[in-house]
Amino acid sequence: MPQHTPLYEAHVAAGARMVDFGGWEMPINYGSQIEEHHSVRQAAGMFDVSHMTVVDINGSQARHFLSYLLANDVAKLTSPGRALYSCMLNEKGGVIDDLITYFLDERFFRVVVNAATHDKDMAWITLQARAFDVVVTERPELAMIAVQGPAAREAVLSLLPDNDVAAAAAMKPFGAGQFGDLFVARTGYTGEDGFEISLPAESANKFWEQLLSAGVAPCGLGARDTLRLEAGMNLYGQDMDETVTPLESGLGWTVALKDDRSFIGKDALLEQKSRGVESKLVGLVLQGRGVLRPGQRIVTDAGDGVITSGSFSPTLQKAIAFARLPKDATGVCQVDMRGRLLDCSIVQPPFVRNGTVCEGII
Repeated sequence: MPQHTPLYEAHVAAGARMVDFGGWEMPINYGSQIEEHHSVRQAAGMFDVSHMTVVDINGSQARHFLSYLLANDVAKLTSPGRALYSCMLNEKGGVIDDLITYFLDERFFRVVVNAATHDKDMAWITLQARAFDVVVTERPELAMIAVQGPAAREAVLSLLPDNDVAAAAAMKPFGAGQFGDLFVARTGYTGEDGFEISLPAESANKFWEQLLSAGVAPCGLGARDTLRLEAGMNLYGQDMDETVTPLESGLGWTVALKDDRSFIGKDALLEQKSRGVESKLVGLVLQGRGVLRPGQRIVTDAGDGVITSGSFSPTLQKAIAFARLPKDATGVCQVDMRGRLLDCSIVQPPFVRNGTVCEGII
């Protein structure tokens, strides 16, 4: 039986088409995925992301533990209320999951991990935590709502108590703070500004209704996927998993290798870097008509590759994709589409940021 978020009945009542996603019954769209996509790019949309897992790390060695657990360095988090994106690796450097860590105080960090990887993530975190003076606490009583788009922050700020508005409005990207029973983070998965909000499950429906009244459009996982693809953001299980490293997944920037810190997977990454990384994750733009899909073969002068994520881009009005290609592949390649080789441009993601097509994409 799939699990349901606290907002499940609201989705059904709104006519959402529900699908199984990582063991959760979630809305894929509320009618038009394209309209939902444009709502986020042009105004404000909201997503139920309560299927994701909030994990609190408390204790005297919380920072030391996360420094060992994560490939990015939590030493970068020097001010309470700051966040960091990182991968969590196995000993071979493969990606167990990607996640965001929030620094609240020296004894309290919060981690948000993906829904589909819940079981293995919790098992891994719990196993590694045994060597440290920390307490790992899952927070299933919290719901999460992501509000994204150029008008998203204004909509959320309008619902906060007057004495919280100034502090929330001043929050910088990758900042976070507790405002009453709302944990508000200026983070997202769309390439637009906005907030991701954790709140008690019993408060989720009221807050959702308030956002609706403020003009925020409900959006499903379909639009979330095209938005994140345009924004150049990886999807776990497609663009990365335990068989590839961050260095092969366009995530080298999230790995802190230049210090003396020891972390899980570091030796494997150093070895891979010394011998040379043989593949890379790139962006593709189809030059003609068609749709790029995961699993399609890519032909380049340097050898074959494969599409990991692909879709039609509502913003570009073209098919776009991520593909894992040989390291020396550049310029133009071909996608094998049912035996026909169609030209694609190899580009550097992101494709779209803050509603604007990035330079060099088309």
